[in-house]
Amino acid sequence: MRFDVITIFPELIQEAISHSIPGRAIKAGLVEVVTHDLRDYTDDKHKSVDDTPYGGGAGMIFKPEPLAKAIEDVKGESEAPVIYMTAEGRRLNQESANVFSLQEHVILLCGHYRGIDERIRERYVTDELSIGDYVLSGGELPALVVMDAVIRLIPGAIGDAESALDDSFQNGLLDAPWYTRPRTFDGMEVPEVLLNGDHKKITTWREDQALKRTRERRPDLLDE
Repeated sequence: MRFDVITIFPELIQEAISHSIPGRAIKAGLVEVVTHDLRDYTDDKHKSVDDTPYGGGAGMIFKPEPLAKAIEDVKGESEAPVIYMTAEGRRLNQESANVFSLQEHVILLCGHYRGIDERIRERYVTDELSIGDYVLSGGELPALVVMDAVIRLIPGAIGDAESALDDSFQNGLLDAPWYTRPRTFDGMEVPEVLLNGDHKKITTWREDQALKRTRERRPDLLDE
């Protein structure tokens, strides 16, 4: 799988994505992350990518010319989706991550400042994603979140493939509690059911705990 990231902070993307599961997946050749500096697609000596908005107002807007050049250069003849990271996009969830993990090529567009020229959204953007109902300085951190969520689903990215399938939200529920050694910690014991070796009872217990935790913390998931 290949991610192309259009950004004005390529170093931020490359540094962050090189660690943990995504970093190991890249080293193993399972995924490729290529960054493209938007300033490389400008024509003026100052490499300006933004300008003031028509009609007035605070903030700066990414200009359409460098964005169009960058997207066309990166996309080429491929049918790769162009995903704009914006607080106005649909919320990223596990189902979305699952769908994107089946793609061979994804282009992530990182806005900054006030946003990008609307004409770029109309002509080039195929999807818009948000990671929450809040505003960040730019799209780089959300792009990293998207890649992390997707890469761990690629076969071979994590040691135990079933682990990703048991994550929170994969079955519409939060995950169950998990324990490891020691058996007793600060007077607190591991639940007895996890110690008896009866895998059927353990599975039932985890399902019950997942349902309980979801009901207590995210009842909206049960409504859905």
